[in-house]
Amino acid sequence: MRYAPPLIGLAFGIALGRQRRAVRKNLRRALGPRNVLVENVDVARVFASFASCLTEAFLVGRDRPERLVGLCASDENYVRAANEGRGVIIATAHTGGWQAAGPILRSVHTADVVVVMAHERDERAEALTDDARDKAGVRIVHVGTSPLDALPLLSHLRRGGVVAVQIDRLPKGMRGREVTLFDEPFVVPEGPLSLAALSGAPIVPVFTRRLGYMRYEVRSCPPISLPRRPSEDELSHAARRIASAMESFLRENPTQWFHFE
Repeated sequence: MRYAPPLIGLAFGIALGRQRRAVRKNLRRALGPRNVLVENVDVARVFASFASCLTEAFLVGRDRPERLVGLCASDENYVRAANEGRGVIIATAHTGGWQAAGPILRSVHTADVVVVMAHERDERAEALTDDARDKAGVRIVHVGTSPLDALPLLSHLRRGGVVAVQIDRLPKGMRGREVTLFDEPFVVPEGPLSLAALSGAPIVPVFTRRLGYMRYEVRSCPPISLPRRPSEDELSHAARRIASAMESFLRENPTQWFHFE
């Protein structure tokens, strides 16, 4: 299981032209134009890394001798937010091993982490992936467009829990806020901002990267707080800070961003 996934990922990268073009576009946004050969190698790395991360996420929940090894970088940022006692909202992205962040934080800080995701189109596929993630220690809460969907998340935060939300994709029908990413327009979900204002919980941008077989790093950024009734300027400023933290991480780790749209 260590060597086959990268080869499978490369095969998918060759076959899936639209996704390959999206990866190339993302790399150019982060790094600018480069030698074609160097760029092609990085495109291949994205697909190989994605396949490895996906496979290892499923392995975590199986009865196998391998165990996930996680390192926490800049952990003082997460600790400072958690010590406020109002729960923590994690703003994360589809980067290397994003599913490992919850289990790693729970093992280091005994954090009760849930990951917010939109519903899948296929209910059977959703049930299958949710079961695999649950076995790996990743608890999923699915939300739609109803304001009532936020109530369980608010309750979880008030109990001191952690709510993780992915910010690099905007699910259909959900509100977003315009920011700039790599000097281009981008939209981040407004949900984490609203949740922070309602709950008083700080937002901590947290990003993960794969270091090697079953080895990951979780990097925390300085927390972002919002008042109970934020102005439009305060919401936009918080959104820009989240996007800036994500941009800095992606510039350093461009081949670990699995954004295929």
